[in-house]
Amino acid sequence: MLADSPKSTPSAFELEVRRVANNPNKEAYPRKAFNARGSFVTRCDACRMPCLYCLCKFRTPVESKAVFWVLMHSNEAYKPTNTARLIGDTLPETRVFEWNRTQPPQAFLDLLANPEYQPFLIFPDDQPDYQDRVVNLPTARLGQEARRPAFILLDGTWRQARRMFRSSPWLAGLPVLPLHSTEKTDYRLRKAASEEHLCTAEVGIELLKLAGEKNAAEVLGYYFKVFNQGYAAARHQKPTLELTDAMQWLVDYQSASASK
Repeated sequence: MLADSPKSTPSAFELEVRRVANNPNKEAYPRKAFNARGSFVTRCDACRMPCLYCLCKFRTPVESKAVFWVLMHSNEAYKPTNTARLIGDTLPETRVFEWNRTQPPQAFLDLLANPEYQPFLIFPDDQPDYQDRVVNLPTARLGQEARRPAFILLDGTWRQARRMFRSSPWLAGLPVLPLHSTEKTDYRLRKAASEEHLCTAEVGIELLKLAGEKNAAEVLGYYFKVFNQGYAAARHQKPTLELTDAMQWLVDYQSASASK
């Protein structure tokens, strides 16, 4: 992959993630140092991929009526393998906020109060005590077509996400949208409890499909493939990575978009 790219500056989303990571109150949130495999690799300052497999050339921003608001556990901001970044790279209106149990971000509350958006909290419908909040997207959108669907993602491990859901009284009034997908995860950088447990980017892809945003889902899907291919090459210490079909698709898409 080419490491030199005109896009090799951090996306707005990535800059916000770094703001979360550099929270001046982070001492109040004890965390383990990132010592996973690859922690000593030299990484691109923009996309956080190993430099030999930089993603920047393939970052392809697109428009979407649907938006994503990411509530990020503080530990996730330090992980270069976090895939919420891929959503933020692809959909520039994506917002990220550091989750806090008792002090919700005011900017997030302001978005919830904005009538332009119709928010949905993405979470499984596998427990009986909040079934009255569970909605179906097509039904919930009836009569609300003028508003933009806003998908709220709880970004952390499954255990962390459940705690975020259960421990946040300021989320209690939001409709819960479960994602029922037959897709199996292709994410191999962290071990999932089940093949049905999709990573954050994969959840984003499926939600975009559900919302009828086929183009955005396709672009994000190919970008996620390139991300996976880069990490697979890094894991096997390949000196270079040939242009793959997913990379070529994104390059062709960029070229076609630029010529319009």
